[in-house]
Amino acid sequence: MSRSLYLGPWRVDLTIREGVEPPAPSAVLARAMGRAADAAGAPSPASIGLILSNDAELAVLNATHLGKRGSTDVLSFPLLPAESFPAHAGAKTLAGPGPSTGLAAFPLPPGRRLHLGDVVISVERAIEQAVQGRGGQTGDIRWAPLDELRLLATHGTLHLCGWDHAEPAEEAAMRALEATLLAR
Repeated sequence: MSRSLYLGPWRVDLTIREGVEPPAPSAVLARAMGRAADAAGAPSPASIGLILSNDAELAVLNATHLGKRGSTDVLSFPLLPAESFPAHAGAKTLAGPGPSTGLAAFPLPPGRRLHLGDVVISVERAIEQAVQGRGGQTGDIRWAPLDELRLLATHGTLHLCGWDHAEPAEEAAMRALEATLLAR
């Protein structure tokens, strides 16, 4: 099933894979993604892809694109370089005063939106992590699957917008922003 949800300057193009039953209303996930894109200073109006899938697909994507074996909970596929977003503490490099001018140099046809990229979530893994107490930012939280999916949608969107958590300072900044966004 595919459909688009419009939230201000954001369009979330939602795809739910066959056999996947998300325990969260799609509008809740789309709002979480919109808040994350706003907080990250993403250029707008823009679209974001959200694909709700399962462990099998995430395992294939993880192997194909990251060279890692096994499934994971969320993968992000950004289409813009990190320099397209304002500098922030969660970036790999803090160079640059803000959004690059490269985006404005490539005008889109009327009525078209810039696409930030796609976020793919394993609903199966999200439910398992939440129920077994392996959810949350720390991997030791037991909470509703809805909360885990909101976290993963937020986390994936921040990755689309140039945020990372490979280094301790980046991780602390990204986790703090996620906590703030999830508290809303």
